Amino acid sequence: MVALDEPLPYIGVTLFQLLSALVILVVGYIVARILVGVFKRSLKKTKLPPLVIEFLGRFLAILLYIVVVIVALGAVGISVSPIILGLSAAVGLILGFGLQDTLTNLAAGVWIAALRPIDLGEVVEVSGQTGSVSGIGLMSTELKTPDNRVITIPNKLVWGSIIVNYTRMPTRRVDVDIGVAYGTDLDRAIKLAMDLMKNHPQVLDDPEPSVVITALADSSINLQLRAWAKTEDYWAVKGDLTKGIYELYTKEGIEIPFPQLDVHLRNE
Repeated sequence: MVALDEPLPYIGVTLFQLLSALVILVVGYIVARILVGVFKRSLKKTKLPPLVIEFLGRFLAILLYIVVVIVALGAVGISVSPIILGLSAAVGLILGFGLQDTLTNLAAGVWIAALRPIDLGEVVEVSGQTGSVSGIGLMSTELKTPDNRVITIPNKLVWGSIIVNYTRMPTRRVDVDIGVAYGTDLDRAIKLAMDLMKNHPQVLDDPEPSVVITALADSSINLQLRAWAKTEDYWAVKGDLTKGIYELYTKEGIEIPFPQLDVHLRNE
């Protein structure tokens, strides 16, 4: 019969050390399960999503299991210092790579909060996405589109891209493009467009509206109506002027041409 304090053949540890390690593993596993259960029940009382709670619970369980294994290895006389150092280096490397984007997003969030290139409720174009700002967090920014979709953009992409803020200024210029046929009386066409803008109740007198010739295109002379309006009236004014100039030119007999292609056939 082998004594408890005598080393076992081939493995070099005593029976007492082996039994101690086994007890530590069993008891440690049970205690870890209990602690993880208590931890998860506590988190369920908060507003954290179930997915986050499950992730944090599994992370804590892994940490506790590692601690139990290290303690069990120490009970059988194995030096755990190299193991701890190795695990520390591995964990540090993993966290370094894993937290790199997290820290970048956090720093970008601080800059956004400090300099405020965007604010809640503003309509912006960020990283190729357009919508009203519905949330600005430490890690990400949320945009809500006109069709009620929510777009979440990491803060590093918000801070690192060109930001177009459509509603920061109190007024905006409304541009409406329209083409008239060659041979049109341009002075008359411009006067009609000016009268349309000046008679619109939401078009501002200062700055004064204007009409400019933007191009001599293949099939038309392109005009652009430029009217200033309050930012909140932008789309209403744009819709009214677009519809109004079409109806007015049609009524006054001013031709709005469409692209045309002349084909000449030759008989050999």
